[in-house]
Amino acid sequence: MNRLIAAGVVVVIALYLLFSSLYVVNPREQAIVTRFGQITSVKTDPGLYFKLPTSLVDDVQIVDNRLLRYDLDNMTLQVSDGKQYVVDAFVVYRIDDARKFRERALGQLDTIEDRLHARFDAALRQVYGLRGFADALSAERLAMMNQARDLIKPDMAELGADVVDVRILRTDLTEQVSAQTYDRMKAERLAQAALLRANGQQAAQSIRAIANRQSIEIVADATRDSEVLRGQGDATRSEIYANAYNIDPGFYEFYRSMQAYRTGLSSSGTTMVLSPDSEFFRYFGDSGKAIIPPGAAAQIQAQPTVVAPVPDVIPPADTNAPAADTPTDESNGATPVPTKPAPTTPAPTSPAPAASPAPATAPATTPAPAN
Repeated sequence: MNRLIAAGVVVVIALYLLFSSLYVVNPREQAIVTRFGQITSVKTDPGLYFKLPTSLVDDVQIVDNRLLRYDLDNMTLQVSDGKQYVVDAFVVYRIDDARKFRERALGQLDTIEDRLHARFDAALRQVYGLRGFADALSAERLAMMNQARDLIKPDMAELGADVVDVRILRTDLTEQVSAQTYDRMKAERLAQAALLRANGQQAAQSIRAIANRQSIEIVADATRDSEVLRGQGDATRSEIYANAYNIDPGFYEFYRSMQAYRTGLSSSGTTMVLSPDSEFFRYFGDSGKAIIPPGAAAQIQAQPTVVAPVPDVIPPADTNAPAADTPTDESNGATPVPTKPAPTTPAPTSPAPAASPAPATAPATTPAPAN
């Protein structure tokens, strides 16, 4: 019985010594072997390794060989022009020298991260401080990340860590800078809008001035053409009048006298004081006929063309006819002639119509108003 217990104890001790002398290194790890606190070897290749049994003599520290990440959040960084950003960034590193990591960082990742925090913060402040406000939001961002990586890489290499990459996740403006930026952008847009509005008003005034000038030119041209046409019409009318009047001057005088009778004797109650032998009454005679001057009929018959009609207008008044209700000097032997009695001075009953053309074949005599 005692032999069985002793054999069991020996087996257990043998198994303990066997398993305590074995250790495995995975592909994602590396091992630091120390003997009485001194580093004896570093195993980076994966596999099964042996050491002295128990950890009292040889101790093994497993270190992660993968890429590690450390983040810095909500950092307030100032750029060269005094404005500030709120930045989120992270750094990617790995333990590439396990011996240095054990000797200088005591094999503690906390020591690495504390040193990394201080170096990373200082590097970012230096990078942002050398650049302007707009560089962090432009193509310079990649150069800024590479520069920050190069700044912290030598310091971290002394601790056995290799800085692989630095990335800036977020670059935002602070509230104060955001308000200032918004005000500046608003002022720029208002200035641009004012410029566009001024250019539009200038273009509108230019178009309006051109349109006004064109309208004035059009009106002037139309006025000129109308005056020319009116002058030509007046000349044609005068020519027609002259041709019509020159056909029979005696008839024209008779027509004018009839018009003067119509105008002067049309109002009832008008009294005219004239001499019996006045020129105004030269067509009032005993015969009661107005004789066409010699040669007028022959002149009318000799016209080969049709004479234009006399317009229905009142020709200029006879200068020899006195105004109505104007008495003459009785000392010259003038006799007052009342116009009210019909038998004495009636208005002509059938004067030559104003709108009728001059007859191509006029009668030898024209009836005159009765005395």
